[in-house]
Amino acid sequence: MKNDAHQRLEVLLDREIDAARSLANTLDVERAALTGSTADAVTEIAARKIELFGLIEQINRQRLELCDALNVSLPSMHSGRTPVLADVPDAIADRWRSLLELMAGCRVANEVNGYIINARRGQVGQLLQIVRGGTPGTYGPQGKHESQSLRALARA
Repeated sequence: MKNDAHQRLEVLLDREIDAARSLANTLDVERAALTGSTADAVTEIAARKIELFGLIEQINRQRLELCDALNVSLPSMHSGRTPVLADVPDAIADRWRSLLELMAGCRVANEVNGYIINARRGQVGQLLQIVRGGTPGTYGPQGKHESQSLRALARA
């Protein structure tokens, strides 16, 4: 019975790993779209990313329930060190480590994409301010905000 439950856990981990790989690929495509100029592609990719997050969360809940039933604890990765898994079959431990590495990579990729989005948002905000006749925000040598008077582009 326990062996069957371990096999079910391996299958769940495999599904979660597949979903994490799909998420990693989607995040790569999203980064390329964010640095491009097609808003429609970004919207489609964002929808796919949300779908994958939901799938991973669903599999995660199933895995946690099964781990509780088996009285198995799968530790998280702390400070970049590979977790030690005692009393867990090697096949499960290997899959768990792979999943943690994939998800850590996804977290970094998602943070990079978020940074790109925020940088683009700032650029668009500055451009809109200039077009509306406002003064662009600049910083002097001491890092303090300075305003410069510019006439609006519409009046140029």
